[in-house]
Amino acid sequence: MILIDGKKVAAELREELKQEVFNLKSKYNKVPGLTVILIGEDPPSKIYVRNKEKSANEVGLKSEIIKYPDSVDEKTVLDKIYELNKDETISGILVQLPLPKHINKQKVIEAILPEKDVDGFHPMNVGNLSSGYESSIPCTPLGCYLLIKKIEPNLNGKKAVVVGRSNLNGKPMTQLLLKENCTVTITHSKTKDLKGECLKGDIIVAAVGIPELVKGDWVKKDAIVIDVGINKTEKGIVGDVAFEEVSKVAKALTPVPGGVGPMTIACLLKNTIECFKRSVKL
Repeated sequence: MILIDGKKVAAELREELKQEVFNLKSKYNKVPGLTVILIGEDPPSKIYVRNKEKSANEVGLKSEIIKYPDSVDEKTVLDKIYELNKDETISGILVQLPLPKHINKQKVIEAILPEKDVDGFHPMNVGNLSSGYESSIPCTPLGCYLLIKKIEPNLNGKKAVVVGRSNLNGKPMTQLLLKENCTVTITHSKTKDLKGECLKGDIIVAAVGIPELVKGDWVKKDAIVIDVGINKTEKGIVGDVAFEEVSKVAKALTPVPGGVGPMTIACLLKNTIECFKRSVKL
């Protein structure tokens, strides 16, 4: 079995992006800028944002974090987004989720200009992706897609099973696989005979948030299995895939941690650079 090393692939991608930023700076005498808005003291969010800043600096992006307390009012956040929208030195804007309950997530997402939406969550980008047009692609499914392509460059006609239907991963993942001419089945926690559906997949992407849901006897021999889950359990952090069991039958499998996670941040940097490139063509 091939253990898909997300850390290694992400490091290779960051090296490519570093070179690209250098080339863009030489050509345009400016570099892509990423601004992250962090609200509150959520520990995972703080760690994630710190890692984003470190990676952005590593590849040569202009990086900024704007912090607000939990008590910040919605108008202050929206006004800041409108200000960043107008700033030509900023290529990408990201508001770290989750948000405090008194701030409307949809309003915040829609306030970011679609051309600066590096998360790919704006309805305009969601629509463009599903229509096959140019768009920002959500970072986690983009990372999964790049890992799959490392193992199997030609996905023509493959059967793919996506476990989970979230806007963050399941739905955009489906669009990316359809674009590669896969036959895609979207499943979820309410699917009848989930095991039977998974057994049909040449590719399984599990992103449903249930610890070790996908068992060894759910996976057909030589399937590629991508585990997006991050679940805290008594035995530590585990994915949505029962790693030991599935590793005995799969052709390739991502570990948790060290699989999809590192790719998410690398793809955020990639999206920031793509937003910059689109802006200089205008």
